[in-house]
Parts: sequence; structure tokens; C-alpha cells
Amino acid sequence: MTTSSVVSKVWSFCNPLRDVGVSYGDYLEQLTYLLFLKMADEYSKPPYNRPLNIPKEYSWESLTSKSGAELEEHYSNLLRKLSSEKGILGQIFTKSQNKIQDPAMLYKVIDMINGEKWLVMEADVKGDIYEGLLEKNAEDVKSGAGQYFTPRALIRAMVECVQPQPMKTIADPACGTGGFFLAAYDYIVRENKLDKEQNKFLKESTFFGNEIVPGTRRLALMNLFLHNIGKLDGDNYISPNDALIADSPDTYDYVLANPPFGKKSSQTFTNEEGEQEKEDLTYNRNKFWATTSNKQLNFVQHIRTMLKTTGKAAVVVPDNVLFEGGAGEIIRKKLLETTNLHTILRLPTGIFYAHGVKANVIFFDNKEASKEPWTKEVWIYDYRTNIHHTLKKNPLKFEDLLDFIKCYNSANINKRKETYKVDKNPEGKWRKYSYDEIIAHDKTSLDITWIKDKSLADLDNLPDPDFIASEIIENVESALESFREIINSINCKK
Repeated sequence: MTTSSVVSKVWSFCNPLRDVGVSYGDYLEQLTYLLFLKMADEYSKPPYNRPLNIPKEYSWESLTSKSGAELEEHYSNLLRKLSSEKGILGQIFTKSQNKIQDPAMLYKVIDMINGEKWLVMEADVKGDIYEGLLEKNAEDVKSGAGQYFTPRALIRAMVECVQPQPMKTIADPACGTGGFFLAAYDYIVRENKLDKEQNKFLKESTFFGNEIVPGTRRLALMNLFLHNIGKLDGDNYISPNDALIADSPDTYDYVLANPPFGKKSSQTFTNEEGEQEKEDLTYNRNKFWATTSNKQLNFVQHIRTMLKTTGKAAVVVPDNVLFEGGAGEIIRKKLLETTNLHTILRLPTGIFYAHGVKANVIFFDNKEASKEPWTKEVWIYDYRTNIHHTLKKNPLKFEDLLDFIKCYNSANINKRKETYKVDKNPEGKWRKYSYDEIIAHDKTSLDITWIKDKSLADLDNLPDPDFIASEIIENVESALESFREIINSINCKK
């Protein structure tokens, strides 16, 4: 079957399932379980003949031989049993539950999966199915699924700039569903003619991540497996632990990440009256420059400690990382001194599923200890001012970032050319600031813009009404989140 026909076949169940209360996320989760079992079944047969240690009474064939209420009961028991198994098998099925409780629909989904040979499909075909459902899931904002979905166009652009090489390690301390890993994998395969050793390293020893949300971590494990990354009976390469709690056990060549939104880390506890309260979390780490409860600032510090001295990082951060005082100022100064923080990409609103997000990508190269600051110039590309995107009508596309990729000049970042000119092109998006200029800013702020916002001066050039409405929603929701943080802080002090 063609790619489009397989994709259509899998997606054809979305709407009927939603009619019986099964969301995109629930469907995707059930596909994870069922596809895993089907591919494991294929691996156990010629020409693979791999022993996979799945109990026969809970194998794929045990599902295809049942129907009706018997199938529903057996499937629920199967999920419960496999969640207690060791290795990736148990990891995939951790806390699994049957969400398709209509026996007829469950039978149809199993029959659809059983009708295909999944191992012989190219990774792109399986990837198109899974990535498409992930994006649909992210669009289902009510489920909260969008919080961990980074626009694929942005991920690809970041990878194109960093240009990861074969036989190098890549990490993401908050990997979500594994989007950065897959984009890096695709780039390495596309740009290199890999030999046997390089191929083996790419699939088994390249990627390492953390993801603390069990359901999201399960999706990541399966997403990577569908792209032929990792082994069914291999080591687990995505840790369920909070990356911020302790130093990374290893250092890596590249870190590509979009740490979770939300300004503060917190934990929930029960007080003496039996009521639940939240408490801000701070991480006292020897290698951290400052102690703070600001989650993004902690991730920036952690990512720097994860890098080899020759390592490179590209990280999505909210605006507060660029301008916040106190710990923020300390961290920015240290980052400028100990790494080459050479590039900032300012992102527009309207590209993330979480509202109220004004974000940037910071690119920095780690360095060995030095008396002199490593950062000489910070180059900023303003893809925010006068740029209007919405999730539905005008989503961010990879082509929108091609000019930034060209300006970034991965071949030699020391030979860049500004497009900004004081007299000739004051609207140029690409501009550099020296280390001395940055240090002279109040609080060493990197929150810099120079392009005139046309919507503030020209009433005839107002954005699309949909964009204005979404901006209002984002700002209101952002303000509400700030108020919630203040209330939580007051309650914790009582």
C-alpha cells in the first residue's frame, strides 16, 4: 500500500472513536500498545526469529483470536500483565489502560493493524502516521497535549543550524515525544553516507533523554522505535527521572531542547489539615551558578553542564530567560563568559499550542575554562516583530525560517553579514551586538529589538482579526497564570 493509503487507514478511526469518547491522545496511546505487539510478533517470525520474552498468552496472536466482550476483558488483562514486565516492554506498558471500551471498535482497530506488515514499511511511512497523530493530539488543546509539542518546522530549522554529525551523542533533558531526536536522525541519514558502524551507533548509542510524564515518555519510546531507533530488547535510553535533580551521568556532543513552559518548578504536598498545597522547588546543585525556582533558568544551567567542552546547544527559552533580574542576570553573565552564546532567534507568537508564550532559541557552544569571556558577539535574528502566525490559518512553515538558516551560516559562524544597516536597512532582521554592548545593558538583558512595530503606528496595517483575538487570549491566559503563581506563593507562606 502507498504511504497515503496506510495513513488514511489509520486515521479513519479518529472520528468514530471520538464519537464514543476516545480522544486523539487515547487513540494514539492504544496504537502505541497495539503496534508494539504487532511488530514484536513480526520480529519473532522469519527472517528475524528474535526471542522477545513476551508471554505467549499475552502475545499479538492472543488478541487476534478473540472478539466481543471476551476481547475487551483479555486486552485489559494483557495491558495490566505487560506493565509489570522488565525492559522496554514494561516501560511501554507502564500504567497502561484500555481506553477503547467499545468491543466492536477495538476489534476493528486490531484487525486494521493486523492487516499490515509494519516492519517492512519505511520509517517515513510509520513516522508520517505517528507524527500526524501527535500533531492532531497537540491541536486538542483541552487535553493539555499541546504543552509538549514543539512545531516541527522550528525543530528542523534548529537541527539544520546545529548540523549534528555521525558518531556523536545527542541529548534532550525534556524530550517530550522525541521530536528533536527524529529530526536529528533524519538530518544525519540525509546528509551522510553511513557505514555499518555509523549506522549501528546512530540507532543504538546516539540519543539520550529524560521525560517525567509517563504517557509522554511512552509515546517517545514508541515514536523512536517506529523510526528504527533503539531495540526492543535493548537498553532504555529515555529516563523517567527529573533531569534537574542531579548532574547528568554523562556529557554530550549536542543538546537540542524545548524545556517545558511554566516559570516555576513546584511539588505538591499534603499539609497537616489534609489539604493539598504547592511548594516552589529550588535545585541546589554545585555546578549551578545560581539557586532559583525558575524552571527555565534551571534548565539553561543544567544544559550547560550536560555538554562536553566541545559541545553545542540549541534551546527554546521564554522571554523571561533573556531579561529577568537576580538569578537570571547571574546566569546570563556566566553563560556569556563560559560559552560562546553566539545566536538568538526571536520567535513570533501564535506558533505554540500553549497560549501566552513569547519564546526564543538560544544557540551556544561550550568551551574550556578561560580568563576572558568566550562570547565576543551575540547575533540576533528578529523573526517576531511584524510577523503574524496562527496555528490554523497561517502556521509556521520550514520555509519561513530559511532566511534565518542562511544568515546563521553554519559553514562558518565567524563570517556572518548583518542585514541591518542604520541608514539603508533599519528593518533588517539580522543584527549583532558586541559583548561590551550586552554587558552595558540593564541586568545584562538579551531581550533586544530594534525594528519598528508597524501595528503600533499604522491603523491601516492591523493584523488579521483572528490573530488579534488569539493575542488577546494569550495575554489574558498569561496574566491568569501569573496571578495563580502569586496566589500559590501567598498560600505556601501562610
